[in-house]
Amino acid sequence: MAVATSDSILARSLITDRRSTNFGLKNEVCRCKVVPCRAGGKVKGKGKGRVEVKAAVQIGGLEEVKKAKEEMGLDVVSEEELREKGFLGMRKTKLVCTIGPACCSTQDLEKLALGGMNVARLNMCHNTRDWHRDVIKKINQLNEEKGFCVSVMIDTEGSQIHVLDHGAPSSVKAEEGSTWLFTAQKLEGSPPFTIQANYEGFSEGIEVGDELVIDGGMASFQVIEKVGNDLRCKCMDSGLFLPRAKFSFWRNGKLVARNSELPTLSKKDWADIEFGVSEGVDFIALSFVNDADPVRQLKNYLYMRSSRSTRVLAKVESLESLQKLKEIVEASDGIMVARGDLGVEIPYEQIPTVQEEITRVCREMNKPVIVASQLLESMVEYPTPTRAEVADVSEAVRQYADALMLSGESAIGPYGQKALSILQMASSRMELWSREENRQSILHQRRLGVSLPDRIAEQICNCAVEMANNLGVDAIFVYTKHGQMASLLSRNRPYPPIFAFTSDNGTRMALNLQWGVIPLLVELSDDDMEANISTTIELIRRKGLLKPGDVVMVVSDLTPTHINSTAFQSIQVKTVV
Repeated sequence: MAVATSDSILARSLITDRRSTNFGLKNEVCRCKVVPCRAGGKVKGKGKGRVEVKAAVQIGGLEEVKKAKEEMGLDVVSEEELREKGFLGMRKTKLVCTIGPACCSTQDLEKLALGGMNVARLNMCHNTRDWHRDVIKKINQLNEEKGFCVSVMIDTEGSQIHVLDHGAPSSVKAEEGSTWLFTAQKLEGSPPFTIQANYEGFSEGIEVGDELVIDGGMASFQVIEKVGNDLRCKCMDSGLFLPRAKFSFWRNGKLVARNSELPTLSKKDWADIEFGVSEGVDFIALSFVNDADPVRQLKNYLYMRSSRSTRVLAKVESLESLQKLKEIVEASDGIMVARGDLGVEIPYEQIPTVQEEITRVCREMNKPVIVASQLLESMVEYPTPTRAEVADVSEAVRQYADALMLSGESAIGPYGQKALSILQMASSRMELWSREENRQSILHQRRLGVSLPDRIAEQICNCAVEMANNLGVDAIFVYTKHGQMASLLSRNRPYPPIFAFTSDNGTRMALNLQWGVIPLLVELSDDDMEANISTTIELIRRKGLLKPGDVVMVVSDLTPTHINSTAFQSIQVKTVV
């Protein structure tokens, strides 16, 4: 495969041969021609839109690798996993942990990082900004001093009208037959059997006999009396009542509509976002996104603040968001499937198919997707998950979700580290089983690129993954500035892991959420691709992570700064000798 244009965009494909270089790699260039290339407009060049170019042949020794000034920016957890399991044994699904009172110490955060936490989530509904600032500081220190690569996400509170708080720091058990008062009054302390709603009009339109459901079914109550704006309710189904639990009202088996003109982003949310930007967080997750407008608004704000490295995730948790799913996915940098809140608004039996559809759309549009809420909910209280929960986790992995997220299991539960280890083991086992059984789902290859360079990059990544799987390479190395090509490779869910080399730390932290991508921070040259390849492979080999006979596929999207440079979009296959 070879493509060239007058804009100096070049794609080449190299396959392994028997010529040994000074570096100890086997390398050969194949000659190809590509004709024609007309999609999306005319291509500059000879032959009325036809392009016919033979790939340049580069046979001979590579330059001697310069001694690296710094160690390879590979995080310690990935390095240990690679040593223990080898390339094909590395976990692909990313893990997100919500940080709360149960895991906010430096020691606990380090244990979570060692256990495979890729992203630490801070829920701005809880705790003070000073508390969150302290947690971010601890995570940054662990990254710098211990060699971890843990990204930070803040999750906005949103203009929530359906939140209840019992005032206790942990869960409260609601027993069947007990009577509770639900009120919007500001109360001192935590009166027993009293729940405070955060919205004064929470009981508007509610009638005696309506059902009040907590967190989509954790517990349920029946309204037995309405006193002013307060509701007196009897517990019909006992269960756990978590801090700031979500609630909904049902009548005759149907959700009672809750009309509200509250904006997606409240004044508190904007203050929290400003806090997150000042602290350098990597992701901002927007709650209660019903259309694409607030996502675009926030991205424009971040652009004006020059915070281009901060990615915006939209949480899909309402019926309205499902109705406008594609436009929300297109506008955002990723999606969180908030199944707990979503389960409040749609029948629970629809959740599995809705989750699979959201995951499919995100993958098709090349946006990472997090499956969240109630993955191992029983571990908020118990040290062992139910078999059904493990099966649920495995199904999300089988659907090729980019990431799985713990909520209360890590934030307030006493078994957060064990819950994380179960996610790690379950996802690794399911990934291996899916690969061995060749059950990878066929992805509808929706064309994403509009410009010729983007279309070329997309085709290169599609072909590279097919080649990598067919050739049985050990790893894919991608050299990228903004992470686009790494995400396009991830979209195709290759069997080997993707090592993404970048000189931009914001890109590195953002790639932490992409399926199968191990991001590495390293200085790269825009104008000497062979030097990049030689330097990085030598650094990894020096660590003992590459051995003779290992085969790596090399892909690049670095843009050359000089017209005569050798950096270009490319595919190469190299064997270490």
